Amino acid sequence: MIRIFRAPLAVTAAVLALAACSPGDTTAGTAPSGSASAQPPSASAQGDGTLSIGTVLPQTGSLAYLGPPMFGGVDLALKEINEAGGVLGKPVAKSDTDSGDTTTNIASQSVDKLLTEKVDAIVGAASSSVSESIIDKITRAGVVQFSPANTSDKFTTIEDDGLYFRTAPPDKLQGRVLGDLVVADGNDTIGILAMQDSYGSGLADQVTKTAQDGGATVVERVDYDPKAADFSADVAKIKAANPKGIVLIGFEETSKVVQELVKQGLTSDKYKWYMVDGNMSNTNFAQTPKGTMDGVKGTLPGAEAPEAFQKRLLKVNPELAEYTYAAESYDAVTLIALAAEAAKADTGAAIAGKLVEVSKGGTKCTGFKECADLLKAGTDIDYDGVSGPVDFNDVGDPSVATIGVYQYRADNTFDAAKAIEYRRGNIDG
Repeated sequence: MIRIFRAPLAVTAAVLALAACSPGDTTAGTAPSGSASAQPPSASAQGDGTLSIGTVLPQTGSLAYLGPPMFGGVDLALKEINEAGGVLGKPVAKSDTDSGDTTTNIASQSVDKLLTEKVDAIVGAASSSVSESIIDKITRAGVVQFSPANTSDKFTTIEDDGLYFRTAPPDKLQGRVLGDLVVADGNDTIGILAMQDSYGSGLADQVTKTAQDGGATVVERVDYDPKAADFSADVAKIKAANPKGIVLIGFEETSKVVQELVKQGLTSDKYKWYMVDGNMSNTNFAQTPKGTMDGVKGTLPGAEAPEAFQKRLLKVNPELAEYTYAAESYDAVTLIALAAEAAKADTGAAIAGKLVEVSKGGTKCTGFKECADLLKAGTDIDYDGVSGPVDFNDVGDPSVATIGVYQYRADNTFDAAKAIEYRRGNIDG
């Protein structure tokens, strides 16, 4: 399924504006050919004048540990937007809901609630599989869906009426970086334990391809059921293959996989472990014996967040222990607000029609106020976010992104504020 609807969104807004004019409207009737796009949108095309953003982010479920930084990023962006005067001269409204995970129907219920509230855009979900389950409901309602954390490659070609965007890069970039890292560390044989869903399997595919292109051999790959009560058989398959490097792709259940690896003697001091954005956490391994994670490396999308941004986040939530996808969430909300300002309207179609435009090609700016002031002065903008330059391509993916490489310490935590290295690349290679 190809995302073929981006250009028609702008046309749709223009058609709505024309349809709102009665046959006897002399202004519309005397307008010269080709000038319709210069006319202000009708009331229906403009929306109700108040930008309303809903969130479907993890408060419960296997990615609940990512909830605080993502909500923190959303709340910080909204605070700064409203302090700068809001959007279209009014404060931005917000409604928070839970995404749960794929074991529940929470996300669908949350979307129903938000659509009843007539939100214009929804930020979420975090899980690619959860987003897959709700994208049709959101986009068919004419609402923008903007995920700060979906990385599945499926969203590049999914049918979405041009209403789906993300600040997190597709897995093909993280997979390339991780595959290169594993090979560069001297692992010519690799085992992969990946959760069986669009995220886990897709990322495992890219890691496999990159590693094999680099001369390594994936001697065993196990795509497991993340809801399983026991992972002993899965780990036993990896043990039998005896790889030098072990790649772990999953969510919260990875802590159980780690326990089984240790139990079967595949400890991180004997084998090199690698993790990904779904399981890199400073809280998931808190109960793991000290030293278990020492030296383990992992990848997280996102450029180095400025210290000032982290301090602003901590003012919103002083208890933050994770920063994963906080910057992407902040940028998602800021971009939605700037697109509404550029469109002079708050409908989903109007916002989607301007998101690519405000992300690239104009005068560079950072922060809502600076960018909004340029828009009000009639200047095209290029918003450079905290998570990176964003620069959407024509299917709503960031065209360039940065992946950070992090490393766990003996206390089973890693420095979430700064990677040991950052690797920037084009999404398409």
